[in-house]
Amino acid sequence: MKAKKEYILLAIVIIAVSLYLFSRNENKTHYQLPDIPVIDKKDITKIEISKADTAVILNKTDSKWLILPEGYPADTSKVESMLDVIEEFELETLVSEQKSDHLFDLTDDKKSTIKVWSDDTLKLDFEMGRPAPSWNHTFVRMADDIRVYHAKGNFKSKFDFTVDTLRDKTVLSFDKNEIEGMEIIKGKETLVLAKKTTTPEPTDQTEGNDNPPAAPPAPKIAWETPDGQHADESVINGMLSALTKLKCERYSDEQKKDSFTNPVYTVKMKGAQEYSLALFEKTDSEDKSRPATSSENDYPFLLSDSQADGIMKGTDEIIEKKVISN
Repeated sequence: MKAKKEYILLAIVIIAVSLYLFSRNENKTHYQLPDIPVIDKKDITKIEISKADTAVILNKTDSKWLILPEGYPADTSKVESMLDVIEEFELETLVSEQKSDHLFDLTDDKKSTIKVWSDDTLKLDFEMGRPAPSWNHTFVRMADDIRVYHAKGNFKSKFDFTVDTLRDKTVLSFDKNEIEGMEIIKGKETLVLAKKTTTPEPTDQTEGNDNPPAAPPAPKIAWETPDGQHADESVINGMLSALTKLKCERYSDEQKKDSFTNPVYTVKMKGAQEYSLALFEKTDSEDKSRPATSSENDYPFLLSDSQADGIMKGTDEIIEKKVISN
């Protein structure tokens, strides 16, 4: 009898829970999220980012991303961030079925339209608004759909670029350890330096000492002029550190590269190949940047004063001062 009562009680609980869940589901709004195609970022060949009065078009050519129509090389890391968002693009929730654009920054003056192609096939087309208050989603609207959705991730900043901010700012890149020679020209002065590497003799081990042998001494590096003068290694290291993977502040598109002549300072480096950087007079003494050109870039650019100061060292700063003993 007791077991029978327990079964009856259990059945009542199950029926009550079922009725609650049924009622809860009946009151929910049912909708179908749009199908989003699976996109492999390796297949993406073109990305277009359009705003109210501007458009940035990225095109993949021979595995390199270029900004059209000029053909400027794009910043690889920024493009890669976009590709990751596109590959993982996912709608999670319907937010609004009304056309309330101003609530989501989907008005014509604020929204960005993102279009993605694989060869000639348009794979993804959506409008991007502001990040959601959760900061884990972005408000989006798919093409030909007035509804607004939560897209997974806060990715507005990954597409919020102009042509200038999306350009690859790297103007000189090399491994400083490969450099074996330097030529520095400042005004009428020319300084030629060659890297000399010597390995010190290993220290003698005391006979009968059970300690393991000491590690071989590290090679010593010196920079010398043809007549045997020594350069200050810390100055040379500082210059090479400033030059390797050098990024400009911005490009100077008003002039062509070949219009820059008579540099005030030139540094040439010889390694696996030859590299050079030329710096020029400022057009205005009040400017906080200096025009420059590089053997590794097709466009003239501007370096900040702090960057230029780290590179433009004179002979008196480079050559070691001789210590005169009494």
